[in-house]
Amino acid sequence: MVAEIAPLVIPGVPGGPELLIILFIAILLFGANKIPKLARSTGEAMGEFKKGQEKVEKELDEMRETGNYDLDEEEDDEFVDTESVTDEESSSDTEKETEAN
Repeated sequence: MVAEIAPLVIPGVPGGPELLIILFIAILLFGANKIPKLARSTGEAMGEFKKGQEKVEKELDEMRETGNYDLDEEEDDEFVDTESVTDEESSSDTEKETEAN
């Protein structure tokens, strides 16, 4: 019996020649000097994303283990209304009240 080896080709994923064309276009668009900076910033962003993901997973695991689902536990600050009130709004309300009288 002869075992067949399945090809490592995934449909929809670019292969060797396609990747070379994409790399060439990237060099033309960004320039050879900016590609390492772009790759570095992408790597840093992915690292930050993974840290955040691990933090959320850790918190979810702790919540499952302890059975404590109180989400307000970490929020010590009281609600603060951040909507600003401008002078125009208050003066227009005052004018409407004056016109009504």
